[in-house]
Amino acid sequence: MQKKKLQEAMKHVYFQKMTKGGYQEIEDEIAKLQADRPAKIEQLKAARALGDLSENTEYSTAKRELRHLESRLRYLNKQLQYSQIIDPGSADEVDLGTTVTLRFEDDDDVTSYQIVGKQEADLAKQKVSFDSPLGQAILHQPAGKTVTVQAPQASYQVTIIKIALSSK
Repeated sequence: MQKKKLQEAMKHVYFQKMTKGGYQEIEDEIAKLQADRPAKIEQLKAARALGDLSENTEYSTAKRELRHLESRLRYLNKQLQYSQIIDPGSADEVDLGTTVTLRFEDDDDVTSYQIVGKQEADLAKQKVSFDSPLGQAILHQPAGKTVTVQAPQASYQVTIIKIALSSK
């Protein structure tokens, strides 16, 4: 009976879609935070040894920093626990993990973006979320297709020039 309830509950769980590279970045951050944890604990112990905790700013600061680190670790571990790694099978159409070269029709600007999960998106690194207006418009579209992107401020057209499997 318990197993059935668990299976039914898992049907309604929302998994975060991400690339292998995004998953690895989260694992790397967790490893870094876990390596920093003993130093934070030592700072807290040293601050506690200073005496009166009610007016001890070093203690308050060390406690806050350790709490922040622990909170970030819990958040990142949940991200991994509820992640779904998407590995595109081919470059026939735009999918999570592919790199797409686009031409913006209004100014003929050509730019390449990697399509990634929400938590990986970073325009400075040319990474666009599949859930963004641009990502939604081009997702599952073949090369050569011109699509209209419905952005909050205005709509514009882009042509998918090339689709490639991402190296990361």
